[in-house]
Amino acid sequence: MGCFGFLKAMMVAFNGIIFLAGAAILGVGIWVKVDSGSILGLLGKIEGAPEELSQVLNVGYLLIAIGALLLVIGFLGCCGAVRESKCMLLLFFIIVLVVFIAEVAGAVVILVFRPLADELFVKIGTAAVQNIKKDYGKNADVTGLWNTTMSTLKCCGFYNSSDFVGSPYYVDHNKLLPPQCCPGMESPCNQTVADHATSITGCFPKIKQLIDDNTVVIVGVALGIAALEICAMAVSMILFCRIRSGRD
Repeated sequence: MGCFGFLKAMMVAFNGIIFLAGAAILGVGIWVKVDSGSILGLLGKIEGAPEELSQVLNVGYLLIAIGALLLVIGFLGCCGAVRESKCMLLLFFIIVLVVFIAEVAGAVVILVFRPLADELFVKIGTAAVQNIKKDYGKNADVTGLWNTTMSTLKCCGFYNSSDFVGSPYYVDHNKLLPPQCCPGMESPCNQTVADHATSITGCFPKIKQLIDDNTVVIVGVALGIAALEICAMAVSMILFCRIRSGRD
């Protein structure tokens, strides 16, 4: 197999994987929109939530858009290489280039408007704490969502255990905390907020710490994706030029 054949095979294999990944993401996006009992529907019922949080409800559309885009990219790259179609390869290059430029622009926007993101997190935190104080222990959906989140992340409350002060659960259980705030317990935690202050961190600090601890991994993945996109564009142009020169 010559260099041209190797590049062609790699193009087919790489874009075949992209096509399958796109199909999976598209399926998940459709499932999210069809499933009326999903967590996304619950988030829309949180009173006092900032308007920006409503955008989370569009995640299904986002997954559908990303899945469809990957399907198109994978199809063009795979079929373009197999059929040696200049039109498909050129269209593949243009789409990947547009995506690459959009990613770079998005990274710049995130860096420039970081203060706005911090302000949004403050608004989300205020709404989340109000949600706990009003519905935790009274609304089964809200209670279940927080219990699952706290059990999974090993955290207590949004910021800390004091978020539960005044909640229906806190009042009904003699000012005790949920069992999720005391790992290993199946009954209400026998600690008060004062006793629990330093026992376990809140969910938001936990998530923030998780992101901070994996910043290098996140940046590495982003750079890896960018490198793959550059390689894909380069290979598509090499095949395009080779096919064009061979047919002229």
